[in-house]
Amino acid sequence: MSPVADHDPRNAGAVFAAALRANRLARGLTQDELAARAGLGVRTLRELERGRVARPQRNTLSLLADALDLTGPDREAFLNSASNRPPVATSNGGPHLSAGPHRRAPTGTAAAPDLPPVRADRRAAGRTALPLPTIPPLVGRDADGNELLGLLGARGAEVIALIGMAGVGKTALAHAVAHETATGGWTAVSVTVIDITEPKDIFSAVAVVFGVARAEELIERYGDPAAPPALLVLDGVDRAPRAAVEAIAWLRARVPAVRMLLTSRRPLAADLPGVVDWQVQPLEVPAGRALDVRALREVPAVALFVERLRAVRRAPARDDEVPTIAELVRRLDGLPLAIELAAARGRVLELSELLRRYQNRILDLAATDPAGRRLRDAVADSYQLLAPNEQAALRRLSTFRGKWSVELAEALLAGVVQDVEAVLDRLVGLGLVSVRGPGDLRFRLLDVVFDFAAERCAEAGELRAARLRHAEVITRYAVRRSLELTGPGCAAAMLRLDYLTSDIRTALRYSAVREPEIALRLAAAIPRWCRLRGRDVEGYHLLRRLLDDRRTRDCDPATRAWAQVGAAMLATAHGRGFEELCATEAALLVLAARGDVTGELTARALLAGVWQALGGTEEARRHNEAALGLAVRAGRAREIAVVQNNLAWHDVLVGDLAMAARRIEGAGRRAAEAGDPRLRALTDANLAEIARLDGRFDEAIALARRAATTIAEVGDPAHRVRVLGTLGQAFAETGQQGEASAVLAELASVPRSAGTAALVSGYLALSRGDRPAAAAAFDAAANRLAGRDDIRDVLEALVGLAVAAESPAVRERALADLAGLRERARMRLLPREHRLLDRTGGTDEDPLGALTRLPT
Repeated sequence: MSPVADHDPRNAGAVFAAALRANRLARGLTQDELAARAGLGVRTLRELERGRVARPQRNTLSLLADALDLTGPDREAFLNSASNRPPVATSNGGPHLSAGPHRRAPTGTAAAPDLPPVRADRRAAGRTALPLPTIPPLVGRDADGNELLGLLGARGAEVIALIGMAGVGKTALAHAVAHETATGGWTAVSVTVIDITEPKDIFSAVAVVFGVARAEELIERYGDPAAPPALLVLDGVDRAPRAAVEAIAWLRARVPAVRMLLTSRRPLAADLPGVVDWQVQPLEVPAGRALDVRALREVPAVALFVERLRAVRRAPARDDEVPTIAELVRRLDGLPLAIELAAARGRVLELSELLRRYQNRILDLAATDPAGRRLRDAVADSYQLLAPNEQAALRRLSTFRGKWSVELAEALLAGVVQDVEAVLDRLVGLGLVSVRGPGDLRFRLLDVVFDFAAERCAEAGELRAARLRHAEVITRYAVRRSLELTGPGCAAAMLRLDYLTSDIRTALRYSAVREPEIALRLAAAIPRWCRLRGRDVEGYHLLRRLLDDRRTRDCDPATRAWAQVGAAMLATAHGRGFEELCATEAALLVLAARGDVTGELTARALLAGVWQALGGTEEARRHNEAALGLAVRAGRAREIAVVQNNLAWHDVLVGDLAMAARRIEGAGRRAAEAGDPRLRALTDANLAEIARLDGRFDEAIALARRAATTIAEVGDPAHRVRVLGTLGQAFAETGQQGEASAVLAELASVPRSAGTAALVSGYLALSRGDRPAAAAAFDAAANRLAGRDDIRDVLEALVGLAVAAESPAVRERALADLAGLRERARMRLLPREHRLLDRTGGTDEDPLGALTRLPT
């Protein structure tokens, strides 16, 4: 390499230009920023850095030295670099560097490029490094910092690249780690790369921050791997990747004791083999709304907002403001830059105003100074790193509202990009796509990226086509998953659809307006999921609107038939199944004619339930027996178990509890063989009810408790109500008032449980001897249960009312209603119900003779 340039007036401009540029880059300043600090024109500064001014004015030099915060020997060296005086050798007491020949480069490495000399007083003596940039307290990064220190220390990683989108906190984390290493005895320095940086600029800046005349002099100090360690932070290498890669490769080959911590918006391992790409994630945000204020304050994103808010207003965040902060940082996705920009607005805005103003336009957040960059600009920086096809992919991915999988991305991006995996890897590498959680549905766009990409999608005129494509993809996925909602895969299928809740809603809203046939197919696929998740009313109204939409009248008849069956399923869940009876009978004919076994079995099971709730016992039996024959012919073991369960209730209606128990036990064995935990739990629940009706209360309680646990885990509100009803009534009838009251409290949290809760309350009041309260509860239960799942629940409520009523008129009405119900539905009283009625004594004021004359 060339020796340090001899002093020559002709070189003065070039020497000063190199010194000026190196000092500017060492402090991370652009030409515009330094010119503004110094009060000079940008054009003047550019001329100085190009070496076109041989003798800068002394006033200009002073202004530049002030703007660069140069003091003492550093300032004098800078000023001397612009004069024709020879350099003055000074020492700060540090170890002297050899001015002789440099070490030979390791074999097989390229010769170092010519490095511009830094004419300073550093040549003769070792100088202390420039101080690291000061940073505000780093919040929520303790684990990240410790992991990086471990990588640099015990594991000895030579180069670590902190990767992530702009604003995620790469630079702050890098400098925090550098400060920690400095307190541990390392030399730690920092250089910022800008977009016009050349390799010689990086070498000059590195020399400046390490306090040497040339980067080559570092070989004497750090060329031996056993030398005292040093850390170089190279910030923003993606702004000038070619120059940075060349400089990093040179430094790695010659100064192995210098570890490097890089920051970049894109991965670097492909350009620099052996580099550890370390993804910097946004800060953790509150996971749910159940945390108390103290716990919320400890969540990293909330803690950062509270810390930065304290810097702009006198009063710290109050406890009543913390939930608003939690909601705000959720919307900001834990992105540190966004949090700091939002917190800065706390000087003039109340936090509720801040949330209201920026919740739906967070991209407009900007620094409070007039020339401050917006959050949109930070996202745009990463967006500009993408190739055109990658940008197109990101725009279309903004149609996903929640988490998605590689499979869904491939379906959405078909025809847009060829190698979807490669594009996703690129987006993840740039921090634009977040990967969180196990399973395949683990990808999502950060909210700020989502908003930005959606804007670009609309500007490109792609939004309508992208949304329709999204609706088609979600519909196909939902149809496939809906087939898994019965059987052993039910729980997994439910969770997958849960993850896509927001996407399903979005697809339905858009396609219902633009392409109602797509909306009908999607809505027809999800009724069972809606019912199991307690969304039956919402799902029913949607299906009813789509079925009544004249634009869907020419849809595939099978699609309309499935939609009708779904509407009936959801109507039944909230006691309105009778309204869909005739239309569902017609849909059954379509499905049977098409040979759709699954559709026919589903429709018949549904119709049997509706008829049973209405007291149409023979119609219910007819559908169940037809379904049993079809299931046997098709070899559907699970459906056979379902039908056997349903037929067992016909046995209960005619008073044959022994036959009902045998049917359900057989159904339970088939459910176990099929590996279906939900169906097994339902058979346990039905056996518990049979045991209760037979007076075997301890057995009923044990079975119901076991079934209730599984059903609660699955999330089946309707069956949960039934099994809790069995449990509560068994407790009440055995005098366990505390346990029965606990069941009532649990029922209160389950939708549409009022009728069952009233039935339990009636038995509980009877056990206390409070006949007026019992009568009122049984009367309410009879009214609320009429027309719902099982007509026998109404019979039991009427029996209870007849037993508890103190008024002869009320008792007579109850007995008359009971007689009419039994005659219409061909039901028999069970022995336990006879015993309950016999407790009244049969006095003149309690005329039970009419009841006892009824056939049993």
